[in-house]
Amino acid sequence: MGDTSEVGSYPTGDSYYEVMDMAGNVWEWVNDWYASDYYTTGGPPWSDPQGPGSGDCRVLRGGGWFFVAGHVRVSYRSGVNPTHSGLVIGFRCARD
Repeated sequence: MGDTSEVGSYPTGDSYYEVMDMAGNVWEWVNDWYASDYYTTGGPPWSDPQGPGSGDCRVLRGGGWFFVAGHVRVSYRSGVNPTHSGLVIGFRCARD
C-alpha cells in the first residue's frame, strides 16, 4: 500500500472475534517486556504467558506496512527499546 490505511479498510480480513487491522498497518506496542525464549519458558501462546518482569525492550507485534510480507502477521513479534519511536510504530486502543 505504501502507507497506513484507515481502520476498517479491509473487513474481509477480520478475525474470528471480529477484530480488524491486527497486522500490516503499524507495529503495535504490547505491555510485555521482550524475551527471546518467551514461548519456550512461559507456556503455550494461547494461555497468554506473561513476559519477564522487566527488561530493556518491550514487545512490538503485527508488522508495519513498510516491512516484508513475512513480518506482517499477528504472531510476528520483535523487541524494541520503549523510548524508540517511528512512523511504523503505534498502539491499539482497546475496550471491553
